[in-house]
Amino acid sequence: MAGMLYLPRLMVYHCEAPPGSPQSETFKVMEQRLLKAIINPAMGVTWLAGLYLAWDGGWYLSGWFHVKFLLVLAMSAVHGFLTARVRDFQLDRNTRSARFYRIANEVPTVLMIGIVILVVVKPF
Repeated sequence: MAGMLYLPRLMVYHCEAPPGSPQSETFKVMEQRLLKAIINPAMGVTWLAGLYLAWDGGWYLSGWFHVKFLLVLAMSAVHGFLTARVRDFQLDRNTRSARFYRIANEVPTVLMIGIVILVVVKPF
């Protein structure tokens, strides 16, 4: 989650750097390393562990789990969206504003809160 919360923040700062500048090139390296070394492996481990726990505990039959699963799918979609944005920055093709990334930065937070509440409370 730390990576998913930090990557859009890096993109906010990257928007303010002129394409091709040393600062922009530094952000490209930071974004790429964060994605490849932390976010991608963490997502894979999380999916594998989560599916195992759902199966082992029999939670896959519960209503709250179905909602949580949808939120996790949405989080994975956000991951894919951010991956595409990293590619755009790598090619100096970003067309979105810093404000867009500030708002996008809140999406993983909202999804995470919903996921955690469902797991802890198990409302249905």
